[in-house]
Amino acid sequence: MKLIIATIKPFKLEEVREAVTSEGVRGMMVTEIKGFGSQSGHTEIYRGAEYAVNFVPKVRLEIVVPDAMAEPVVAAIAKTARTDKIGDGKIFVLDVQSALRVRTGETGDDAL
Repeated sequence: MKLIIATIKPFKLEEVREAVTSEGVRGMMVTEIKGFGSQSGHTEIYRGAEYAVNFVPKVRLEIVVPDAMAEPVVAAIAKTARTDKIGDGKIFVLDVQSALRVRTGETGDDAL
């Protein structure tokens, strides 16, 4: 199994959800986060005063899939989340040792 962690722009969330669902993903966890990367924040003007925005709002997706689904799901996220502008996000893929569905006691791929 693989854990896919993706950070994307918030307005892309629904499009990405539809894309990964069409790849067979049956569930995901979503967290609203703030962070910075290459863009290192930016400045904005509010009521005439300029101030620094050091952290940019993002959405973090966590999806666990069987090994065979990882590549197509990552490709779907990358294609859908892309805007060709700085701050589009990152995708990380990690190995998952085990999974357990609490309600039924199913383990491994069956728990997904």
